[in-house]
Amino acid sequence: VTADEGILHASGNGVTPVAKDYCIIYNSNWISLPKSLDNATFRILENLTSTVLCNYSEVPSGLMKDKAVVVMRGNCTFLEKARIAQNSGAKMLLIASKPRLSPLPDNKTDFEDVTLPVALIRYNDIVDMQLTLGNEVNVTLYSPPLPEFDCSMVVIFLIAVFTVALGGYWSGVAELENLKAIASPGERETRRKKEENVTFTPVTVILFVVICCVMLVLLYFFYKWLVYVIISVFCLASAMSLYNCLAALIGEIPFGQCRITCCNKNIEVRLIFLAVFCIAAAVIWAVFRNEDRWAWILQDILGVAFCLNFIKTLKMPNFKSCVILLGLLLLYDVFFVFITPFITKNGASIMVEVAAGPFGNSEKLPVVIRVPRLEYSASTLCDMPFSLLGFGDIIVPGLLVAYCRRFDVQTSSSSVYYISCTIAYAIGMVLTFIVLALMKMGQPALLYLVPCTLITSSLVAWRRKEMKKFWKGSSYQVGWMP
Repeated sequence: VTADEGILHASGNGVTPVAKDYCIIYNSNWISLPKSLDNATFRILENLTSTVLCNYSEVPSGLMKDKAVVVMRGNCTFLEKARIAQNSGAKMLLIASKPRLSPLPDNKTDFEDVTLPVALIRYNDIVDMQLTLGNEVNVTLYSPPLPEFDCSMVVIFLIAVFTVALGGYWSGVAELENLKAIASPGERETRRKKEENVTFTPVTVILFVVICCVMLVLLYFFYKWLVYVIISVFCLASAMSLYNCLAALIGEIPFGQCRITCCNKNIEVRLIFLAVFCIAAAVIWAVFRNEDRWAWILQDILGVAFCLNFIKTLKMPNFKSCVILLGLLLLYDVFFVFITPFITKNGASIMVEVAAGPFGNSEKLPVVIRVPRLEYSASTLCDMPFSLLGFGDIIVPGLLVAYCRRFDVQTSSSSVYYISCTIAYAIGMVLTFIVLALMKMGQPALLYLVPCTLITSSLVAWRRKEMKKFWKGSSYQVGWMP
């Protein structure tokens, strides 16, 4: 089978001409489409979705002459419909499908006489076309080439590097405060009460990866129900994360510190307003999450806050744990992207299917940074209007960057580990985008980010003759853990 994506350009005949593009699926082995509208021929659209066009008697004679015809899918093959349409004088055949658009069969040996363009289109798009453009519509088909590079990747790159760098720096600030608390016995107990960090050991790292694998498989098979669980968890976690990030920022401002007493506790009024603001942001996103024009901005803000809070809160005790975590998640990423297509019935990657919403599910998991694609193409219109980067591709290397920053603070090494690892992360992102542009298919970013960051950190430690200390972690961390 072949599934080539193209564009149906429709224009109305009203007083003020209106035009709109719709996604189509066609078979390039049957027909080649123009690459631009300049070479495309427009046809009047005849809406015959009341029939499936499997018999000549279904359509009044002469109604299809020199027109583009749209009929319903079903009851006979696409090419049987195409032969009837062509013999009735039609110049283009559109087949409306209520289910998800699927590839067109590749076998045309019995229909060599069929020459008119045949394309599959969503039935909902035909309905929208009539509502938007009216009953008199002119249509044409074309298929612009995929752009080599989309500028939205630059925005994704800046967001990812900024989040990793800031998360690592914030973790280092918290580490410095811990060291000061250790030096002052009077502040030690107070600091420990405020500390909300969770430390990963090698055992918990392995358990975490196993949970990730199980969760991904469950999402693949029970996506329809679990997606709403993930959306709910994201709303709660992102609201808390946004609060923690903004509270840390507000805490540095020496104004508006008036307090009220509630339940024997003194609470800053500005923090109450901040909590309401963060909850409102998460609720607004949840309500309008499918509004593509602006909801992606709110999702990215909440996502960045979630990643920052995760990187700052989750502490890797040593480089050994970092290697285990990043290595296992690299294997996890590669397996579910490249290996699972050989296992699944439809030959699709489990990771890609879950990210896109398996089996045509319209709800998407809110576990990615989304930026609208800036270069127009059929792929942009059909299924990927956004460039995506998973939270894991920020958080997982970010935990290593955070460990490097804390190690710099503990050893007073002038941020050499932190800066080197952050630069390595940026280089890994650039490599990911280069391979993505060359191969024109989704890539497991950890395949490039993990080697870049781990090798760079190892080389810095080896060059500074601190590998043993870097591998096992500092004595401060060992003594500080209860």
